[in-house]
Amino acid sequence: MNKMLTVILLLLCFSCKEHNSKATQQVFERDCTVVKSEFQSIIDSSDVIGSILIFDLNKSVYYSNDFKWAKTGKLPASTFKIPNTIVGLETGVIRSDSTIFKWDGEEKWLKAWEQDLVLKDAFQFSCVPCYQEVAREIGVDRMNDYIKILKYGTLDIDSVNIDNFWLEGKSRITQFQQIDFLKRFYKNELPISRRTSEIVKSILLIKNTDHYRLSGKTGLSNVNEDYNGWFVGYLEQDNNTYFFATNLEPKGKINLDSFIKKRLDVTTLAFEILNIID
Repeated sequence: MNKMLTVILLLLCFSCKEHNSKATQQVFERDCTVVKSEFQSIIDSSDVIGSILIFDLNKSVYYSNDFKWAKTGKLPASTFKIPNTIVGLETGVIRSDSTIFKWDGEEKWLKAWEQDLVLKDAFQFSCVPCYQEVAREIGVDRMNDYIKILKYGTLDIDSVNIDNFWLEGKSRITQFQQIDFLKRFYKNELPISRRTSEIVKSILLIKNTDHYRLSGKTGLSNVNEDYNGWFVGYLEQDNNTYFFATNLEPKGKINLDSFIKKRLDVTTLAFEILNIID
């Protein structure tokens, strides 16, 4: 029975690859891609443009409404806080999960940043000044060395932009690259300590229910009023894990609060369409 199931899955995968050959140019040969028009309906009804990309680890199947968008590089924005935290811990710039980022007393973009923040809160509140401080202390050479080792996107890092290269400039990462990085991180395949991996996994956790565990990080870039939003991470359920990378841009005039919320909403709806969550 198990052999027959394997054969069926392989046949489905080969069929899927043949149907979507252009969309799979940068996908591992063992992986299969499936176009989900229902994802596009979610995006259209949310008054945004972009792509939802979900990877089923057990089946090695990618689902998306737009594989071309998913292969187009975007600024990583605050999704870079994942590798930034990893490098910070590995270099000792961030000493532990109890590290506290001191507020300098100045007004910030978000009220939540105007306080002393422990590592998990700095991460979940997406405190830009906190992580700019981390990047400066890591420095250009060490940051470039670690990003090369971690194989995270194509980043342009120098002495001028060391504290904002993930927010503006030439740095880029695709949705496929986001998921590839997250898979290697989740499966403990990155050349980092187990301690670092455990700390980062703990601060990534967003929701823990009786049916699933959701871990992830959002990101938002704004270059000349052109907004781009991310939500990346993974959902653990029973004996399977689903990795996701959602990338969206607003249609027309932006309502920032609404757009920020939509990154999570459309991803959740996509999981519902796949019958992964209720």
